[in-house]
Amino acid sequence: MRGFISAIQFLTIIPIGTRMAISPRRLSSATTYFPLVGLLLGLILVGINSFLSAMMVDPFLIKVVLIILLIILTGGLHLDGLADTVDAFGSRKSRTDILKIMRDSHIGTMGVLGLVSVILLKIALLNAINPKVLNISLVLMCILSRYSLVLSLYLFRYGRQEGKAKVFAKNTTPRIFIIATIMTLFFAIVILKVTGFAIFILTAIFAFLIGLFVLKRIAGITGDTLGATNELTEIFVLMLILISTGG
Repeated sequence: MRGFISAIQFLTIIPIGTRMAISPRRLSSATTYFPLVGLLLGLILVGINSFLSAMMVDPFLIKVVLIILLIILTGGLHLDGLADTVDAFGSRKSRTDILKIMRDSHIGTMGVLGLVSVILLKIALLNAINPKVLNISLVLMCILSRYSLVLSLYLFRYGRQEGKAKVFAKNTTPRIFIIATIMTLFFAIVILKVTGFAIFILTAIFAFLIGLFVLKRIAGITGDTLGATNELTEIFVLMLILISTGG
């Protein structure tokens, strides 16, 4: 239970428990529950979607609200990583320079373009998805994207000597990875049956390929590249659902 609370505190701004310095041991155990945090976020979005739909709010406006709400709930954590990653990799500089750029608190032109593109694409995809499967799309998107973090933390080395995510990368054991994988696969199958299984496999491959790309460029993942992985995986999952359900 403590691990789950720690995961919520790290990945969201949801007020739960007392926020204090968390030991490396608790942080590492929190990784197991990343998919559950995704489930929680997805269910919150489903609740808001259902409420606004019942209030006869314009469908497109609802999609905009949902994406804004997700950004707020996560404190912009993953989008911040995306912006830094796009800025850094877009510079086409050396590994050392890329890591320095990701440390810079300022957002460049490439980062802004990346943020805007991702947000608009998410809204467009949610708007294109069949309303009948919108709720399950929201849940699956949030679960699988958080699982992609676990996969990356387990499979790839950390590229810095320090960083917020290093303790996760260092302590994500085979047991944690297996439990998170089984949990995520269970949710995917329950939500979309065979299609859910296929989407799970494709998403895992997608996250793995992102990790390989990052590994090749800077010899290891960072907290920023993990944020980018989460954001890109959300888009990928929505695209797969759109294709598999016929819009």
